[in-house]
Amino acid sequence: MEVRSIVLGPGEPYELRLTGRGARGYVWTWQVTGDADVVTVAEGPTGCGATPSGAGLPGAPVERTYVVRGRPPGGGRARIRFAQVRPPYPDEAPYDEFVLDVEVVAVTGAA
Repeated sequence: MEVRSIVLGPGEPYELRLTGRGARGYVWTWQVTGDADVVTVAEGPTGCGATPSGAGLPGAPVERTYVVRGRPPGGGRARIRFAQVRPPYPDEAPYDEFVLDVEVVAVTGAA
């Protein structure tokens, strides 16, 4: 499991790419903990960045894009846990996990 830490300003986006295994029934899910209201997570366009060597081949890994954005006014920390799971098997351990620790800095007043 990889853990990455980032710092965002309010409204600032961060693009995260994770390799998918959709042909094998796995999907990426995410859960936000901590100050959950300081970030938003959205899935980017489907099919972005398929690996060039396996593009279009059945069972080839496909990169998924997720956009994490700091929300105003900032001033908080959130942890986003991405887990690659097979929904029909909820008791099965995730195939892969990725943790993103996000600090959203508060906007300071202009002089």
